[in-house]
Amino acid sequence: MSSLLVFPGQGAQRAGMLQSLPEPVLEEASDALGEDVRQLDSAHDLASTRAVQLCLLIAGVGHARQLQRSPDYVAGLSIGAYPAAVVAGALEFADAVRLVSLRGELMQQAYPQGYGMTALIGPALSTVEALLAEVHTPQTPVYLANINADNQTVIAGSDAAMQRVAERIKGNGVARRLAVSVPSHCALLEQPAQRLAEAFAQVSLKAPRITYLSSTRARPIHNPEHLRDDLAFNLCRVVDWRGTVQSAYERGVRLQIELPPGAVLTGLSRRVFEQGTVIACEGARLDTLQALLEEEERRHR
Repeated sequence: MSSLLVFPGQGAQRAGMLQSLPEPVLEEASDALGEDVRQLDSAHDLASTRAVQLCLLIAGVGHARQLQRSPDYVAGLSIGAYPAAVVAGALEFADAVRLVSLRGELMQQAYPQGYGMTALIGPALSTVEALLAEVHTPQTPVYLANINADNQTVIAGSDAAMQRVAERIKGNGVARRLAVSVPSHCALLEQPAQRLAEAFAQVSLKAPRITYLSSTRARPIHNPEHLRDDLAFNLCRVVDWRGTVQSAYERGVRLQIELPPGAVLTGLSRRVFEQGTVIACEGARLDTLQALLEEEERRHR
């Protein structure tokens, strides 16, 4: 039996999400960034992609440190891969803060308006792929971005194209616009990803101490250079979250804990976990979560 910590992606953010974190984490992030991160989580500031991504990184690392116990695996959806890599011991927190700041800026600058992401609930993946092939044009691009569950996908692209897809699935599903202002996880972000990769080339990565599961490859990555590629380019690659959770379950994971904010990944994973425990930190007592990790550790010995 094994345990898995998972970290959410953009869309999970909410105002005030940094306020309950320990001071040392906030100070370390502020020093790395050269600005007070406590100012990033207001409703006004969270309109910025950069602020959202920094807050998700800082919240993920801060809450994981409070658990005081190591899992067997870590995984993160999109920006969640960064706190996952920090907790795995592969990427220094200060480096992650600076890289995520750049990542957010690059994404924001690439598509300041007219683009975003939409969740489709109901239609099968094959139906969504067929629709995208019909709707996509060079002028109004739209792509598959996330495979979250058997009946839940996310698309990314222009507002006009996403609206057309939403209209076509009426009666067969629900289209829900996400609180994400850029078209992540598709070819539209290849150029920002290349620039991020150049910044990553200046940063030292180590082999993960805790097994890191890639959410784009849905398998473990042990080699630091492969991890560097995974983190730099995950913003322009399709996220296979369904496959990632399935991969963890097949490797014997029977405890999944979702780090704040929110519980979206907990809901998605319950469809995969036929046995075991899937729980979100939010709404759970810290000593309960620590006891669950300890119990899983004992079984794993």
